Amino acid sequence: MNDILAVAGLKRSFTQGGVTIDVLRGIDLAVARGEIVALLGPSGSGKSTLLQAVGLLEGGFEGSIRILDEEAAQLSGDERTRLRRDALGFVYQFHHLLPDFNATENVMLPQMVRDVADAVARTRAADLLTSLGLGHRLDHRPSQLSGGEQQRVAVARALANRPALVLADEPTGNLDERTADIVIDEFIRLVREEGSSALVATHNERLAARMDRVVRLSEGVLVEVAV
Repeated sequence: MNDILAVAGLKRSFTQGGVTIDVLRGIDLAVARGEIVALLGPSGSGKSTLLQAVGLLEGGFEGSIRILDEEAAQLSGDERTRLRRDALGFVYQFHHLLPDFNATENVMLPQMVRDVADAVARTRAADLLTSLGLGHRLDHRPSQLSGGEQQRVAVARALANRPALVLADEPTGNLDERTADIVIDEFIRLVREEGSSALVATHNERLAARMDRVVRLSEGVLVEVAV
């Protein structure tokens, strides 16, 4: 099996004020093993809705979502939690680091959820942070880090459990252009080094062009973009 993710016929509608809004109108998408795909589209186009579906974070969707050849619709709640924990990593526009934990401890947390031994989790966290140029910031809390450093900690946290697929929702949307360039380059490098795949939602066409493939969300469907 070469595809980490295979989505077919995915639909999602919302009803507001008695009006039904079709956000996703039949999404077909595959992400191959080791591939980094940019999901391009303006704010409000449904990129986050698609990532929430693929991330198994909420229900209400029609269609098929297969992750590592497991059909999400056929899994129990506990099985979906297990698949999300073991196979997926998440990076958001805002880092969502725990303020009372230092950088190392924030990266250790997802490992501890999987019952990884403390010493092993600490070493893994330190290795990831050091590879991202934060070896001198291991004991710093989020408030002591710059915005770019905080987001690099979030990237390390997402990769901590060696996920098959990383889902990133506007991971540089809260950063200035220069810092965004640094973070996205480090993100791409680390995802490749770890052997993961990634689906990255962004509205930034310049950053999207750095990835292996670009798809655009337009009127609820995906269109391949030539780069």
